[in-house]
Parts: sequence; C-alpha cells; structure tokens
Amino acid sequence: MTFRPSEKAAVLAAIAPISQGVGTANSGWIAVTTFRKIMALIQTGVLGASATVDAKLQQATSAAGAGAKDVTGKAITQLTKAASDDGKQVIIDLDAAELDIAGGFAYVQLSITVAVAASLVGAVLLGFDGRYEPASDLDASSVKQIVY
Repeated sequence: MTFRPSEKAAVLAAIAPISQGVGTANSGWIAVTTFRKIMALIQTGVLGASATVDAKLQQATSAAGAGAKDVTGKAITQLTKAASDDGKQVIIDLDAAELDIAGGFAYVQLSITVAVAASLVGAVLLGFDGRYEPASDLDASSVKQIVY
C-alpha cells in the first residue's frame, strides 16, 4: 500500500530559521498524548565568530511549562564555530515513555541556546507513531501547505 509521508508524521512545532542573538529560543510546549515518538531536527546556518549552540528537550506538566525540567539524555553535543559546525543538522529522538510519566510530565519543548555570538539556527519538532491518521490533521498552524 502506498502512503504519503505527511500521513505518518506531523509538524508539531518549529523554531523558524532566525539569526538568534546570544540567548535561548524555545518551541512551544507540545502534548505527547497523541504521538508516541518525537523527533527534533535542529539546523545551523552560519555560526557567529566563536559561537556555540546547544539544544535540548525539556518536559513539563502543563502546556504553560509548569515544573519544567530537562529530559534526561536528550541534549546535543555542543556545536561550535571552531568545529566548523556551520550548515549542520542534529537530531534528537524521544520516545514518550522516556518522560517522567509518573510525575505527570506530558509536554515537551525544544530549547536552543546560542552563546558568544549571533548564529543562524532553526528547528522542527515532528510527531510519529500517532494514534490517528492522517498525522497531517495535527500539524501546527504554521504549516502553510502540503503538496501531494
């Protein structure tokens, strides 16, 4: 049977490509009740002189970020200008079972931190293994169109 990739994966959130100054850019908080797997795809463009880029997944107990804390083991190895990390991609995979479910944590956000100098960054959070199809019915409102 033929399927469209957009039927199996949803764009849950994004950090639009930006020249991020020194500081942190976060996606919105995403409920993980509909998708069992989440993939964060982080992208860099040109990094500023001596810049560093860190990214991690955080979890919370509400869509407002209550009790936010890092998801254990879900942070990238720091990207740096010195390592020629311009134009690179990094992926963080998450299974919903890796969250502190017993503590009521059911929301996830991606956090990207740029230090030393402004750098071009962007990211997309994708949901997989959903309870409903097509997954595209649950795309973030920022998804403008799907071409079949």
